[in-house]
Amino acid sequence: MKLSQFNFDLPEHLIARYPSDYRDECRMMVLHKDTGEIEHRIFKDIIEYFQPHDLFVFNDVKVFPARLCGNKEKTGAEIEVFLLRELNKEQHLWDVLVDPARKIRIGNKLYFGENDALVAEVIDNTTSRGRTLRFLFDGTDEEFRNILYQLGELPVPKWIRPHAEEIDTDRFQNIFANPEHEGAVACPAAGLHFSKILFKKMELNDIDSTFVTLYMGNAHFHQVDVEDLSKHKMDSEQMVITEETADTVNKAKQTGHKVVAVGITVVRALETYVTTTKEIRPFEGWTNKFIFPPYEFSIPDALVTNFHMPLSTMLMNVAAFGGYENVMKAYDEAVKNEYKFGDYGDAMLII
Repeated sequence: MKLSQFNFDLPEHLIARYPSDYRDECRMMVLHKDTGEIEHRIFKDIIEYFQPHDLFVFNDVKVFPARLCGNKEKTGAEIEVFLLRELNKEQHLWDVLVDPARKIRIGNKLYFGENDALVAEVIDNTTSRGRTLRFLFDGTDEEFRNILYQLGELPVPKWIRPHAEEIDTDRFQNIFANPEHEGAVACPAAGLHFSKILFKKMELNDIDSTFVTLYMGNAHFHQVDVEDLSKHKMDSEQMVITEETADTVNKAKQTGHKVVAVGITVVRALETYVTTTKEIRPFEGWTNKFIFPPYEFSIPDALVTNFHMPLSTMLMNVAAFGGYENVMKAYDEAVKNEYKFGDYGDAMLII
């Protein structure tokens, strides 16, 4: 398929700038992929579509304060650094995006915080990853991270708001985010609609849940710049599927229960390492899985997702799952009915 097939008119006022008052009370469009039928519901109604021991799979990664604002040496020019991936803990090496990138060269020093609490030196100037920085810090790793997290802010996308605010401290994290799996630079937004009350209702209805971990990174910031989608290369992202999760998913499939992927990252994780018998195996490594139509899915039977931006890889993944014509028709319906788009927007359930 072609990139231009995933373009559509999105009025700016339909991009959600703030979350709904309550996590599970946003709007939810339900798309029946076999018939194309569309329903308009509230998100907390989602449990009505599933039976006991159907399985919801969540991404339990935690977002960390990846955006740093600093100044360039000598000129004092304001520089924004977006931490993408830690390359070496001992040397404090990080892959980053820098804005404005044109002003940064190898050897430049960047200063962050009062009294230059952190100093970094640009040591690589590649175009594929952005930049590589070495933070010049002599203390312990714990001390380094404490300062880094104090200075950083949560990476709420700029097309939502220029800067994170106090409301984002809780609402730009999933309630099931695991502190031991901190390191994502984007939020698995489909999970934001799940509240503690909704989890309790799922439990009372014997609807099961399990977790994968996929550290959202640079893949979610690179625009597709080729018309032929088969030529687009996704950046790799680190992921973990434990033996317990693999067993739980395989058992659900074997016993005829639905597997519900909560978010595109979960879809990519579940589809990365599938056997010829359509089972998943424990996996710890990297995935650059790029899913676009046509694609035959092996694991998920249903998908919970948000409404995504035009030309985005997330929209392409959704179209592969729900059917291109179904999904683009549903997006047209969403615009007409003024559904909210983006990380803080409304939800879509495809069954």
